[in-house]
Amino acid sequence: MNRKALIASAVLVIVVLAAGVAVLHNQYRQAEQTEQARTDAVAAADAQAIAMLAYDYNGVDQQLSSAADGLTGDFKDEYTKLVADVIAPAAKEKSLTVQVTVQGTAVVSAEPDAATLLLFLNQITTSSDAPDAASSGSRVRMNMEKVDGRWLTSSLEPI
Repeated sequence: MNRKALIASAVLVIVVLAAGVAVLHNQYRQAEQTEQARTDAVAAADAQAIAMLAYDYNGVDQQLSSAADGLTGDFKDEYTKLVADVIAPAAKEKSLTVQVTVQGTAVVSAEPDAATLLLFLNQITTSSDAPDAASSGSRVRMNMEKVDGRWLTSSLEPI
């Protein structure tokens, strides 16, 4: 092999190795961001589920409109309309109080800027019609999107 061929081969090996390192670094960074998304989305989903589903009839308007700040897209509009048209009036009429606790959360899928989670909830409800607390469990699928650095709920579906 002549000197030019040897130098060309060395340069080619260096370029291939650099490309391989770049690909591996990108995959590592993507995996690291996805793992961080799993952690951050779970914390945000737990807090948002409580904010959206728990309320006291005395402050239902303020409580649930504050919860809308953690929503995004069409879901935010649908939730706001549902609160104004159905939930708040019914809560005031029947003196409803709903307490919610998240018993567990599982990540169904996650990417750096999106996650789907399954939440297991316990709800305790009291009302003027039923002053003794009624407890119920439920499961919901929640889709989260990272928007401007914040994890926001883009959908909530009972299962």
